[in-house]
Amino acid sequence: MMIPFFSTIPKIALKLGPFEIHWYAIIIVCGVALAVWLAMREAPRKKIDPESVIDFILIAFPLSIIGARLYYVIFQWPYYSQHPGEIVAIWDGGNAIYGSLIVGFITLLVFCYYKMIKLRDFLDIAIPGVLIAQAIGRWGNFVNQEAYGTVVKNLSYLPNFISQQMYIDGQFRQPTFLFESIGTFIGFILIMIFRHRLTFLKSGDIFGFYLVWYGMVRFIVEGMRTDSLMLGPARVSQWLSVFLILAGIAFFILNHKKKPLKLSIKF
Repeated sequence: MMIPFFSTIPKIALKLGPFEIHWYAIIIVCGVALAVWLAMREAPRKKIDPESVIDFILIAFPLSIIGARLYYVIFQWPYYSQHPGEIVAIWDGGNAIYGSLIVGFITLLVFCYYKMIKLRDFLDIAIPGVLIAQAIGRWGNFVNQEAYGTVVKNLSYLPNFISQQMYIDGQFRQPTFLFESIGTFIGFILIMIFRHRLTFLKSGDIFGFYLVWYGMVRFIVEGMRTDSLMLGPARVSQWLSVFLILAGIAFFILNHKKKPLKLSIKF
């Protein structure tokens, strides 16, 4: 049997002397830039100064990158304890989106408290951008040939550039990065349709929808991956996904009680 030869997409997009710019970084930054633009456009509807979105992202973006990396390193500590020099190599992948989301949410709690912005309102303007940034960001995993699934015979149902990149270690792999990208993009489209057309929605409902939708998407996709972060026999991300789904349902129910749900934090 002849083994096909495929040329893969290089990880490095540009070299400037000793500096290397990776496609992974470019894709992530593009996703964040689009998310910021969307949030700034929506901010006036919630009576939020668009400049507050810039202020938040300047703080949250670097912290979220650190959070994503720390989350991954913690659950892969047996490896990184033997290779400490690789801990900072975020450009090679190995960044967990849940770590980014956790740190981003904590940062937002503090930011909204000090800026005296309603947390639910800020979440509502930010969530569509979060989904589209996640959809775009997964293509960074595509370039790095990570976040893939089990071995398959072929990927003839996909464009050649995807199937070629998913030919890893002599075998085709399920493009789970693509499945999650599509799932989060569909969530983005639904939110963009719902938020101005469904009259019963309350402030914060978009956030509740995100928790449920992304939790479901990630639970399904995570079950297909071969590089899941594990805690004993359990896939960490699937347990977190279940928590997000339940939290989203509970949030929506409480948010629609006669007495308004209060989201606040005291120091």
